[in-house]
Amino acid sequence: MSEERLKELRAVTHGPVDAQTLPHIIKAFIGPVLRLRASEEGEYYALLVARELFIAQKETDRVLRDYFDPLAHAFIDALQLCLPHARRGQVAWGYQFALGALLHHISDFRIERLSRGENSEGDPLAAAILANFIVGGLRAALPVPGHLPAKLPASFPASSKRATR
Repeated sequence: MSEERLKELRAVTHGPVDAQTLPHIIKAFIGPVLRLRASEEGEYYALLVARELFIAQKETDRVLRDYFDPLAHAFIDALQLCLPHARRGQVAWGYQFALGALLHHISDFRIERLSRGENSEGDPLAAAILANFIVGGLRAALPVPGHLPAKLPASFPASSKRATR
């Protein structure tokens, strides 16, 4: 799965001027995972990986570091080229939040109940919503200079303020 994601990422032109660069990077990020999750044999693998990333333990950290960190760095590098106004640390947070959204999507089974039957688990139409959500979140969280929020609202808990510095 990692090789497929990297292959799709390498096919993206990483120009910050092209408004479609970020959506293409995100499609390379989520597409192979969603296709794997949709296959019968890939469903369990995707859920296993999601579980290991959700429940990080010292024993599994080496596997994550060796196998998934190079992939994460490749995507963070691409995002950094596409969002040159943002610091690497900001882009890394954006990557982590995007990963969280993807992992939640592939492992969640409550959507049918929460939507009162309107949505179903694993619906392929949700891929576009997920991609737009991640792209919109990155663009909102990492706006161009001059449009950065001055500070967090006073209503945010102190722990949130510390974590964003």
